[in-house]
Amino acid sequence: MRLFRRRRTEHADAVVTGAGSGIGRAFAVELGRRGGRVVCSDIDASRAADTAALVDEAGGKAIGARCDVTAIDEVTALATLAQDWFGGAPTLVINNAGIGAGGPPVGEFTLDDWERTLGVNLWGVINGCHVFTPILRAAGRGAVVNVASAAAFGAAPRMAAYNVSKAGVLALSETMAAELAGTGVGVTVLCPTAVKTGILRSDSPLDDTAERLGGSLLRWTGRPPASIAKTTLDAVDHGDLYVVPQLEAKVLWQAKRWMPATYTRSAGLLERVVR
Repeated sequence: MRLFRRRRTEHADAVVTGAGSGIGRAFAVELGRRGGRVVCSDIDASRAADTAALVDEAGGKAIGARCDVTAIDEVTALATLAQDWFGGAPTLVINNAGIGAGGPPVGEFTLDDWERTLGVNLWGVINGCHVFTPILRAAGRGAVVNVASAAAFGAAPRMAAYNVSKAGVLALSETMAAELAGTGVGVTVLCPTAVKTGILRSDSPLDDTAERLGGSLLRWTGRPPASIAKTTLDAVDHGDLYVVPQLEAKVLWQAKRWMPATYTRSAGLLERVVR
């Protein structure tokens, strides 16, 4: 009988999307510290290469690769690149790429911004799962981490597109966990509140109010991405489906679960304050 089981995230062969900054970069570097080989992908090839260099410095091995997760052919090419470099299937896939979105209410938030938000945050994860899940299932081992948000269940006003995109990621992850039960492939979904990343950068569809409120939330409750990455990878090793790392996220989770009507009325009060 084996008393100790090797942790999935030790010496992992990992693919990380959105690895050029923020949580994605933190995931890649932490995997490097754990002796892993990491394919660091990002829509910005130079940022991906910078992260790969940090992984090498941390003790792992890495390559950078450009990938637009909204394009299924590019995600397919990323999988081919990873398998060629690893010499087989990856053991860990982290679907992390995402953008922030919010500000105008439904009906004023433009349809173009809806499409862009869902394209990156939801379809990017769908594409990653569609391409990599059969590879991991065929190998009979590994894990998938999908990065969602407390917005998946928080449903804060003036964040409809972002909320919908992250709720989709949560539902997808729960479905995959059921479908992959007994296959040797684990699923973990990360649902943080504020993380000190560049998600509020100017190329995200956010208005001034959303940027101001988001900045305040980061200052008050934001955790460093390195802390979130370590917590999540440890959860993967434990076989956890849900990672809700911050206290305020746990409070939201429980309030929405046990007092949904009261919670929704409280969110309505927040809308009046914002307005």
